[in-house]
Amino acid sequence: MKAMKGYFAATILCGCSLFQGLEVSAQNIVTYLGKEKVEKTSEGEVFFRFTEGLLLPSGGNVNSYFSAQDMAAWLYATGTFTMPREGDSIAFSYPDITPDRRQQQAGDNNRFRANAQQQQAGGNNRFRPNFQMLPRWKWAATSADSTGVFQSPNMRSSYLYTSYTSPQEQLVLLETTGGHRTFVNGALHEGDYYDYGYSLTPVKLTKGLNEFVYTPGRFGRVASKLVHPSKPIMLTKRDMTLPDLLIGENTPQWASIRVINLTEKPLKGLKIRSKLPTGEQMEYATDNLLPLSVRKVKFQFPALSADNTEAGDITATVELLDASGKILDKIEISVRKATASGHHTRTFVSKIEGSVQFYSIAPALRKTPGETKGLTLTVHGAGVDAHGQAACYAQKDDVDVVAATNRRPYGFDWEDWGRIDALEVLDDACRVFNPDPSRIYLTGHSMGGHGTWYLGITYPDKFAAIAPCAGYPDLGSYGSRGRTDFMEQFPKYTAFKRATNIGRTLSMVSNLKQSGVYIFHGSEDRVVNTEQARQMRELLGKFHSDFCYYEFPGGAHWFGATSVDWKPIFEFFSRHTIPATKDVREIEFTTASPGTSASDYWLRVEQQIKSDEFTTIKAVKDNDTIKVDSVENAALVIFDLPALKFNSSQVQIHIDEQQLSVPADKKALLLLKSNQWTLIDKVNPKQKYSDRYGGFKFAFDHNVVLVYATKGTAKENEYYLNKARYDAETFYYRGNGSFDVIPDTEYSLQKYAGRNVVIYGNKNNNAAWNLLLKNCPVQVSNGSITAGSRSYKGTDLGTYFVYPHPQSDINLVGVVAGTGEAGMKGTALNNYLQPITGFPDIMIFHADMLRTGLEGLEAAGFFDNDWTLAKEDF
Repeated sequence: MKAMKGYFAATILCGCSLFQGLEVSAQNIVTYLGKEKVEKTSEGEVFFRFTEGLLLPSGGNVNSYFSAQDMAAWLYATGTFTMPREGDSIAFSYPDITPDRRQQQAGDNNRFRANAQQQQAGGNNRFRPNFQMLPRWKWAATSADSTGVFQSPNMRSSYLYTSYTSPQEQLVLLETTGGHRTFVNGALHEGDYYDYGYSLTPVKLTKGLNEFVYTPGRFGRVASKLVHPSKPIMLTKRDMTLPDLLIGENTPQWASIRVINLTEKPLKGLKIRSKLPTGEQMEYATDNLLPLSVRKVKFQFPALSADNTEAGDITATVELLDASGKILDKIEISVRKATASGHHTRTFVSKIEGSVQFYSIAPALRKTPGETKGLTLTVHGAGVDAHGQAACYAQKDDVDVVAATNRRPYGFDWEDWGRIDALEVLDDACRVFNPDPSRIYLTGHSMGGHGTWYLGITYPDKFAAIAPCAGYPDLGSYGSRGRTDFMEQFPKYTAFKRATNIGRTLSMVSNLKQSGVYIFHGSEDRVVNTEQARQMRELLGKFHSDFCYYEFPGGAHWFGATSVDWKPIFEFFSRHTIPATKDVREIEFTTASPGTSASDYWLRVEQQIKSDEFTTIKAVKDNDTIKVDSVENAALVIFDLPALKFNSSQVQIHIDEQQLSVPADKKALLLLKSNQWTLIDKVNPKQKYSDRYGGFKFAFDHNVVLVYATKGTAKENEYYLNKARYDAETFYYRGNGSFDVIPDTEYSLQKYAGRNVVIYGNKNNNAAWNLLLKNCPVQVSNGSITAGSRSYKGTDLGTYFVYPHPQSDINLVGVVAGTGEAGMKGTALNNYLQPITGFPDIMIFHADMLRTGLEGLEAAGFFDNDWTLAKEDF
């Protein structure tokens, strides 16, 4: 009952961008499925709480596909930040937005007041319902309330400045909740955007004035304090990823725990030893840590002994050891022992960056162990996690219900790395449960309803049927994120919009032709309006012959476990199977990028004419012929002829008024060259193809390692170290991640073979540059950037781009670099680690982009298919 109560509290406000338009009560909004926000500091002694500060209302611009503006980052990048005083005005502002957008913002403010009034009436809100909007770009004094929280509706679009005068230089922990990002004496750190209470940031205070600037947060509140740690190196129980120890299974279980390094030296050669009260123990050589960092590192619990058969919670001991075996810290934690026949949680190591992730299962009821069943992947709503999602499902007779976790309860909206998490969970669950491969299904609620539409449309041959519940189909057209009209005036915006096409499900909905679809929605849903479901009913009704639609009478967004565990959905699933490839006669497949989604049964798109534009192919199998009725934006296509099991030895392929005769026992690879389709023998992995395509975000995959510069000036070296550390902090917070971050002097092609790399720095200051990018058509030096035939001069230029790893057919190299101090600080933000933001292969910009947005761009676009820039699609 307690878990369900927490689940209800969270899910009544599900929907990815919902909180942007709603006022939030002062109650703990991050309670989800019984998991509480961290409220107590146990890592040391709190010696200072920030209670006085200044607010700078900014009227921040709309969150959309392209997001690059941050006034504080711009002030620091350009050296114009000065200690503010009450009444000071900022002489700069973001570019003026259209009158329509101003009117929309006014409407948002009115809704904000109305929601505040409504919640005030309910007695759950400390905000004054008739608050006055503060003047924009003028510092105003503010104070924390009696609980130590700065909170005001104004703070949802305001910077908060606080300071602390330290009597000496010292190393401390900054504990902050509520802010998006935090600048500490100009160095950027991740905040606590979702108010989890996870934030612990090691910082070095200078003697005298220390300044802290918090960027606008989600809920309009910030609490911040400084902590003297009990130890310089320690374990913290905050935000552990723990498995259930499964009775009767004889394999070790992965887990992860955070280690605090409040020293100025890296930590290497660490080990973690886990001990169970019944005597089993295991030692694991774990991950390294940067100086002044907190990292979530992996370890393993030993398998339970054969006589350890009683379910229940146990207390395990976890010890942190240095390279010599000395115990640095030791804690006790509670771990659950469970049977695999009941609801339980499993863990695995992600291929994205080697972190430990988890999923939860409502296993099928089996008469005999190992009995083959179907499998349903369920994806959760915003604020929910996999534990609570699985708990809402009763065990079934015929399917295992497997709940992925999207890397976090909010995670990545099931796009970007959330998409990869869902696929990794599906793969691991199939390994564990060995389901009937023709009986794989997909469902989800709210944000997970969106995830169901998105994953089902993106991967049409993976699921026999899908069932979105209370979901919105397309994140780009849902809520405020779709408001991008004012950006259309900038030609360079096109590249960013193209880069988000991989999430435009409405443009790819015809992919569902081979899948059954059950749409389930409450008739009185006011969170994700029922019109979202009705829109899809109308759209599917124009071409789909196998879908069901049901509105639950009087159903709100959440009306109990029935909201997801709806019996007719599973009855619908039971009537569907994934057809054998040979039985799929007709395909209409659309993809925005082969790097995200390349195949649909016997058709595969390996290369496009224009990267990240939609590619659509309609093809029909007819006796010994494949007729391609239409093909748009495809440069390399593969037909899996052996899988179709033709009766004849030759197959005729009709495409664009050409007829090609090909052997039926080989895959047919068709390359478009000079407007003619030509048969080729193999895909050239040195060109763009599905296993390595691009988009800058794709650099953060394939066990990526972050490599920062050490060969520049002291300021350059310090900045690039901080920037790499900040990216690691962000991916930890948003994606439960754990990046390897190393100096360029430690990088070698042999030691880090088979891994993506992200370089922080340019060819003058990062020693790894020539190892990886010597032949790249983009070169970044102090004072200039060359990109193909173009050259850009100045010390205020920054760039993000991605390029093939020279010793791999799969791996990528990402670059975050500047041409001088202003340019490198212009790379400060890392919105490339946020969901839905579009990042093409390459962008070149001035530091002024942090203030002016698209006006500060020099170029943005895509490499050619041969990874040159000859066609200048940028």
